[in-house]
Amino acid sequence: MTMNGETEENLRDLFEKFLNSEQAEQAVEDIQKGERILRGHTAPKPDGELITSIKAEIAASLLRKKENAFRRIVYKTMAVAAGFILLAAIGVKLFEKGRSEPERPASDSIIPKAVWESNRLADDNAESATLIAEVEQIESDLLAMQLGENGGNGHEAITELEMETELIEINSDFWKG
Repeated sequence: MTMNGETEENLRDLFEKFLNSEQAEQAVEDIQKGERILRGHTAPKPDGELITSIKAEIAASLLRKKENAFRRIVYKTMAVAAGFILLAAIGVKLFEKGRSEPERPASDSIIPKAVWESNRLADDNAESATLIAEVEQIESDLLAMQLGENGGNGHEAITELEMETELIEINSDFWKG
């Protein structure tokens, strides 16, 4: 970019406000010399390897972000699906129990009447305590997965789903007696 006459005149007027006319003229000439030096010595272009390296780092960073976003979506979807499966299994068991078995008095059940009258089943029966603990653990794991707080990996989510499947089997055995 070269300095045209109007720009040179505006620059001279500006310098004359602070300097005498001879000093202002010298300052304008110094600026023109500086512009010629800058035009003659352009900045070097970056090395091709450097540009390639920067692009590779950016691509890797974007890939990690996409993978993390995908994992979060998969974890949330799996948590919701596991919740629906658990609810469906419990609903089916309750429906089967309601249709096939007539109501029996509490005294005929496998668990003693004193246990049913208790305020805390987990204190009275070790199997009930284990079942309650597992249900609470699955509930907290499911909530953590839904909120994305498990910070984990896919292996943990698969293990949790397997544990939930085992709980469903335990639950069905529990209702059968």
